Amino acid sequence: MSEHVTPAFLDVECSLKEKRWRLRSNDERLGLALSQRLDVPEIVGRVLAGRGVTLEDAEHYLSPTLREMLPDPSLFKDMDIASRHIVEAIKAGKPIAVFGDYDVDGATSSSVLKRFFDMLGIPLLVYIPDRMKEGYGPNKDAFNRLKEQKIDTVVTVDCGIVSFDVLEHARTIGLNVIVIDHHQAETRLPEAVAVVNPKRHDESQDYTYLAAVGVVFLLCVALNRDLRQDGWYDGKNPPNLMLLLDLVALGTVCDVVPLHGLNRAYVAQGLKVMARRANPGLVALGDVAGLDEAPGTYHLGYLLGPRVNAGGRVGNPDYGVRLLSSTNPDECQQLAGILDGYNRERKAIEAEVTEEALLAAEKAVEAGSSVLVVAGEGWHPGVIGIVASRIKDAFNRPTIIVGLEEAEGKGSGRSVPGVDLGAAIGAARHLGIIEAGGGHAMAAGLTVRREKIPELTEFLNTRLKEDVTESSRTASLGLDGALGVEGASVELINQLEMAGPFGAGNPEPRFVISNARIVSASIVGENHVRCILTGTGNRGRLAGICFRSLETPLGDALINHQGAGFHIAGHLRKNTWRGQTSAQIMIEDAIRLS
Repeated sequence: MSEHVTPAFLDVECSLKEKRWRLRSNDERLGLALSQRLDVPEIVGRVLAGRGVTLEDAEHYLSPTLREMLPDPSLFKDMDIASRHIVEAIKAGKPIAVFGDYDVDGATSSSVLKRFFDMLGIPLLVYIPDRMKEGYGPNKDAFNRLKEQKIDTVVTVDCGIVSFDVLEHARTIGLNVIVIDHHQAETRLPEAVAVVNPKRHDESQDYTYLAAVGVVFLLCVALNRDLRQDGWYDGKNPPNLMLLLDLVALGTVCDVVPLHGLNRAYVAQGLKVMARRANPGLVALGDVAGLDEAPGTYHLGYLLGPRVNAGGRVGNPDYGVRLLSSTNPDECQQLAGILDGYNRERKAIEAEVTEEALLAAEKAVEAGSSVLVVAGEGWHPGVIGIVASRIKDAFNRPTIIVGLEEAEGKGSGRSVPGVDLGAAIGAARHLGIIEAGGGHAMAAGLTVRREKIPELTEFLNTRLKEDVTESSRTASLGLDGALGVEGASVELINQLEMAGPFGAGNPEPRFVISNARIVSASIVGENHVRCILTGTGNRGRLAGICFRSLETPLGDALINHQGAGFHIAGHLRKNTWRGQTSAQIMIEDAIRLS
C-alpha cells in the first residue's frame, strides 16, 4: 500500500522547498453542497470543505457573531471573584494598575482595560516592563514601585500564571493581584486574589484557544455587568464594549491563536470596527504603515502588529499601549511615527543577527542536529524570536536563538508542526538544565546559563529527534486548488474573502498557478524576488513576489528561470496602486516543469 492515502497534488512529491503538495479537500460533493446551502461561489464551498466546515455549522462559520458565540464570563474560574474585587476597588476609589506583557497581545490587553476605565472616567495606571532591564513577566522591583505609588490592586495581563515567587512577594507587601493570562498553567496556581486563565487544569478546556486580549474582553463584560447591577450607571449610558473589538482583533491575530469559535467572532467583528477608523491610534498606525484599504488579518499581522511590537523589542516598551489607548490624534501621530522608526531599527538589528545565526545553524545542520540551538554574544533579546522563526523556516527544524550577556543567555524558540517545544522546555526547567522557561507547542522562551547550553542542546535533540524526523517526513503544503494565470482575478479574491477572516486554524486559501511562465524576474529590496507571470499561449499577466527568497533554491529558480514552465503556489492578494486594484500572488513554493 502507498505510504500516502492520496496522491500528491499535481504529482509534486518534493517541491523547491522540499514539501509534498496536498489538496486540502478531495470532497467535491461537500464543497458543492456548501456552496448551494450558503449561496456562495463553488470555489468558496471548496475552501470551506478544506477547513472541515460541515453543512450543520456552515452558516455560523460564515457569519460568526458575538451574540451567539460570547460565553457568560462567569463560566471561567475566578472571573466573578476578579470582577467583584475590581468593582469594589473602583467604588472605594482605590488605585488600580494593569501590568502587561510587552508584545502585541500584552499591549492590546492593557489598552482594552485602559480604554474601558477611561470610558468609566476612572484612572488606571499602566505598567509595561522593559524587556532588556526587567525581562518577561511580573518582577519584585516593579511591584515594589507600584506599592510605593499607593496602588491597591494590580491586574496582570498576558503574564503571571507561573510567577509564583513574585506574587507571593506581592502578598507580603499588601498588594492585591489578579492574574488574567492564557499561557499554560501548572497544577499549582500562583497566590493571587483571582487567577483567570482558560488553560487552568480545572477549567473546561473549551476556550483554551483564546489570546489574553480575548480573556480581558470577557473581564470587561463581567465588570460592565457588575457595575450595572450595582447601579453605577444609573442616569447614564454604560460603555459600548463593541468599540474595543478592534484592539481585541489586533491582539488575537498577532498572537497567532486559532481563528475558530469565539476568536473568529472577535476578529470578524473587530475588523468591522477597525474599518470605521474610530481609534486614533490605529488610524495613525495604519497611516504610517501605508494602509490604504479596508484592513484584513494580513494587515494586522504584518503591518500594524510589528510596529506595536517594535516598542517592546528595541524602544520604549509602553509606547504601544500609549498609542492604542490615546484619544489625542496629534499624540497618536507622533507615537506612530516613533514606533515606525523603531520598526525600521528592529529590521536592521534582525537582519544582522539573522546573518550570523544562519551561519551557525548551517554548521549545526551539517553536524546532524534535529533541534537547532544557536547562541551569539550580545544578540538583542528583542529580535531573537523573529530570528528563530526565520531559521526554523529555512531548515524546517525547531530552533532556539540565545542572546548571550556575560554568564547568562536569554533564548526564544520556534517549532514545527508535530514537535512540542514548550513541553520540552518545561521538562528542561524541571531538570535544572535551564534557569527559567516555558511556552506552548510552537513557541517558547528560556533563560540558560552559558555553560549549560551544550547540555540543553543534547537534551532537546535526544528528546525531540523522533518527532522532528516524523515532522520532516510528513512536511507538506496544503492547497485549495489550481488556477490558470487568467483565473487569478480581483473578483476571485473578493469571493474568497467570504470564508475569512483567515489566520491560524483557518488558513488563508492557497492556490497553484499551473503551467505558468515567468516573463520577467528581478530582485527588489534586500532579498525579495518579484516576477511577472503569464499563462499558456501567453495569456494573461499576474504579478508575484517571493519574500526573503534570494539565495534560496526557490528564489534562485525564479531568477534563473530560462523560460521554463512552473507550477507556482501561494496566496492571492489585492494590490492597490494609484487607485487601481489588481491581483497578485505571494509566492511560497514552486516546482520547475521543464
